[in-house]
Amino acid sequence: MTSAPPTTNAPAPAATTKAGLLRGVVAAVGQGPLAFVQGAGELAVFVGRTFAWMPRRPFRWAQLFRHLRDIGFGSLFIVVLTGFFTGLVFGFQTLQGFRRFGAEALVGPATLLTLSRELGPVLTGLMVAGRSGSGMATELGTMRVTEQIDALSTLAVEPMQYLVVPRVLAATLMMPLLTAIFTGFGFYGCYLIGVGREGIDPGVFFFETWQAADPDDFYEGWIKGAFFGAQISLISSWQGFRASGGARGVGEAATRAVVLSSVSILVGTYLLAELLDPLIHGYIWFDALPK
Repeated sequence: MTSAPPTTNAPAPAATTKAGLLRGVVAAVGQGPLAFVQGAGELAVFVGRTFAWMPRRPFRWAQLFRHLRDIGFGSLFIVVLTGFFTGLVFGFQTLQGFRRFGAEALVGPATLLTLSRELGPVLTGLMVAGRSGSGMATELGTMRVTEQIDALSTLAVEPMQYLVVPRVLAATLMMPLLTAIFTGFGFYGCYLIGVGREGIDPGVFFFETWQAADPDDFYEGWIKGAFFGAQISLISSWQGFRASGGARGVGEAATRAVVLSSVSILVGTYLLAELLDPLIHGYIWFDALPK
């Protein structure tokens, strides 16, 4: 008498392989959004802690002035150089288009408007992110991997107040000034192209610019610059604080700081334009400022 062969409930090998492959695809697809949400949450907590420590004593004046010098004077040359050549290129290309309509004299107002409202704060922010933002992430990342930040805590010194708050305040204060310098040198570059190269009458050039100039355009650019300074310093400090893995981890943190800061500037300039346009140019409350 023969017995029946034993039966098992084990799935077929092909079905197991297909299920494992499906789980791997789902995990890979969901990993990106999950990491984004997790990072956004970490950054939100970091920003909240920074602003919570900002008004508390003692104020780190020495640290603040050191970072004002590092961000302001350290970024001055690259900002001046970038602004000047941006004005040259923008003035040259704008003249090519305006010449078709006989409106060469309007190159000054067009350049000043574009530089003061958009290109000035955006390109200044990108330059500061590449120069100072990477430096912040590198310095703080080195302190993290060498446990210097932990040592501050053991000495009853709050790292957020001592290391982050002065950087955020310094970047927020210096960015509007650097934006104004960028705009000034950019307009000078446009002047050299329009008057020096194309022969536009200087009186006409400045008259048309004066007629079209609006202080609200400068206010918008300076406000954007302050926001971008806060973004750069917060993102760079956050990346430095979460660095790990030695020298390689510090380098990766600096790279992420520059990339994230640059993306946040490009996204933020549109959002701020949508927000500030009705506030400033709609004269909701900026009509009290000097014209």
